[in-house]
Amino acid sequence: MADLAFAASLLKKARHAVVLTGAGISTPSGIPDFRSPGSGLWEKDDPMEVASLHALRQRPERFYQWVRPLVTLLRHAQPNPAHIALARLEAAGRIQAVITQNIDGLHQRAGSRNVLELHGHLRTATCLSCFRQSSAESLAEVVERGEVPRCPFCGGLVKPDAILFGEQLPTEVFIAAMEHARQADLMLVVGSSLMVMPAAKLPAITHSRGGDLLIFNQQPTYADAFAAAVFHADVVETLPRLAELCLSESIG
Repeated sequence: MADLAFAASLLKKARHAVVLTGAGISTPSGIPDFRSPGSGLWEKDDPMEVASLHALRQRPERFYQWVRPLVTLLRHAQPNPAHIALARLEAAGRIQAVITQNIDGLHQRAGSRNVLELHGHLRTATCLSCFRQSSAESLAEVVERGEVPRCPFCGGLVKPDAILFGEQLPTEVFIAAMEHARQADLMLVVGSSLMVMPAAKLPAITHSRGGDLLIFNQQPTYADAFAAAVFHADVVETLPRLAELCLSESIG
């Protein structure tokens, strides 16, 4: 495994360090990822049949039946040491932003403040008919009861504000993420397979502009070939150790 002390030295010297996170940072919190062989959610279901905007519109009962256990998991999941380590590094000024593909909100709950959620979130929901937005807390309660949530104003179908297959990413969020990738002289990729576009191209943008990459992921990624260091290990072990090395050096 690569040297964490070397990684910490890069982070300490970086002027504009950003983090890109994927499902692998949240699996230790009990949230399944989508693509891991044998355990990923797409091993059992075709995403276009259960997790697309078309699927929601055409068969809302099936969509919410599929999403119900995931909603329950997300409501009760807690940040793990990797989330907390990133929040500590941000609070110390070592990282400038967390760009995440996750919808679980665990970065914010761990204390991270500048979080760009490329795939949306579950804090709010929007009616597909009248476009009224509301808190998703009541939606979660309806879903967990086994019902399809409907708009209290018009009766339209309500969709959580997470990005489904067939939807575009939130434009302002992605533009901000691209700008961070361009500015970054260091990007940490944490728990992402780098298989989902367009988020997967962000590390290549940083690298093409002279920035370094640190990869923290159990499985290989395409960016391993040009990263400054690669850690194929559990992020709940590597990230807290990286934070300790970086922050203890900064104190000393």
